Amino acid sequence: MKTVNDFDFNNKKALIRVDFNVPLNDDLEVTDTTRIEAAKPTIIKILEDGGSCILMTHLGRPKNKEERFSLQHIVKTASEILGVNVKFVEDCIGNMATEAVSNLVPGEILLLENLRYYEEETKGDRNFAQQLSALGDIYVNDAFGTAHRAHASTAVIADFFPQNKCFGLLLASEIENVNKVLTNSQAPVTAIIGGAKVSSKITIIENILDKVDHLIIGGGMAFTFVKAKGGSIGSSLVEEDKQELALEILEKAKEKNVQVHLPTDAIIADSFSEFANTSISDAYTISEGWMGLDTGPKTNEDFAEVIAVSKTILWNGPVGVFEMAPFAEGTIALGNAIAHATKEGAFSLVGGGDSVAAVKKFNFTDRVSYVSTGGGAMLEMLEGKTLPGINAILE
Repeated sequence: MKTVNDFDFNNKKALIRVDFNVPLNDDLEVTDTTRIEAAKPTIIKILEDGGSCILMTHLGRPKNKEERFSLQHIVKTASEILGVNVKFVEDCIGNMATEAVSNLVPGEILLLENLRYYEEETKGDRNFAQQLSALGDIYVNDAFGTAHRAHASTAVIADFFPQNKCFGLLLASEIENVNKVLTNSQAPVTAIIGGAKVSSKITIIENILDKVDHLIIGGGMAFTFVKAKGGSIGSSLVEEDKQELALEILEKAKEKNVQVHLPTDAIIADSFSEFANTSISDAYTISEGWMGLDTGPKTNEDFAEVIAVSKTILWNGPVGVFEMAPFAEGTIALGNAIAHATKEGAFSLVGGGDSVAAVKKFNFTDRVSYVSTGGGAMLEMLEGKTLPGINAILE
C-alpha cells in the first residue's frame, strides 16, 4: 500500500483529494473542524518535503453553484488549522485554476473551488477527471469519507497517474484500522451494532458473523429481534417485515458459534419525548402505549461484561436515543465499558455517523483506539465491498 511516505515531494505539486465537507452554521462558519485536522499530517509531510499542495474537495450538494457552498467560506479556518495561509481559486478546472497552480511555489497550499459545482464530478466524467489531473504531478487520495464513491476526483482521476498515485496518511490509517477488525483481529472479537433499523445494518451483520465471537445488538433495531423471539414490545420501533430475517440472523450466528446479546431490560417512555414519563421494563414485556428508548441497567451490566473480556471491539450505532438526556445512559455506559477495555489493551474501532457523534458528545474520542472519519465508506468496508477510491490507488 503506497502512501505519501513512499514519495519525495521536493519541487512537486501534490494534487490531494481531501474531505473538507464540513458543517457550516448560518453565518457560514465551520462548526466542526475534525476533517480538516485529519488531513493535516499528509499536507504537512508534503510541505516539509519541499512540495506544494493543491487541495480538491466537495462541500454539500449544490444544484446551481450556490454561493453558500463555496469553499471560500472555509479558507480562514483551514489556514488557521494548517498553520499556512491557504490560497483560493474560484474554479477547479480551466484557465483560472491552471494559472493559480502555475503560480504556486513550494511550501504553498491552494484550495480549488467546490468540485460538485460541476455535475461531471459525481458522474465520474473522464474528461473532467483528466482536466483535474493536469494540475498536479502526484495524486494523493486522503478522503476516506468519499472513498466509496466512483467520482471523477476519487476514482477516475487515478488512471492519469499510473506511477504517481498514493494514499494520504488518513486514508491509509482508516484502511489499516478497519482491517484490524476484519482481517487481523485478536480474539475475542465483539461487534456492537446499534441504530434504528435492521435493514440498514443487515449486510454488515452478515459479513462480520465469520469474524466475531460476540454480537451485541442494541438501539431500535433490537426490538425487531425481541418481537421475532416472541416478546411484547408495546409501541417500540419495529420492522414488521424483517422479523423472519432477524430469526435467520440468530440461526446463522448459532451455526457459527457467535454469541448474540440482546437487551433484557429497557428504559421505556409513554411518548417519544425528552419530557415523557419513563420507567424500567423487562424488554420482552413492554406494556401497550410504552416504547423502549434505551437499554436498561441490567442490560448495561451484561453488555459491559462481554466488552470487558474482548480484545477487539467494533462499535457501530448507539443503543438508545442518546440525543435526549433520559435515554443516553445506555450509550454512555457502553462508551465507558469500551474505554475501560481499551485501557486494558483491547483495540476499539468506532465508526458510523451516530456512534461518532455520541463518542464526541460524551468525550470518549481519546479513550478509544480509533474513530473513523467516514460513515458510509466504513460501513461499505465492513460489508465486504471494494471501495472505488481505494481500488483506484491499489490497481
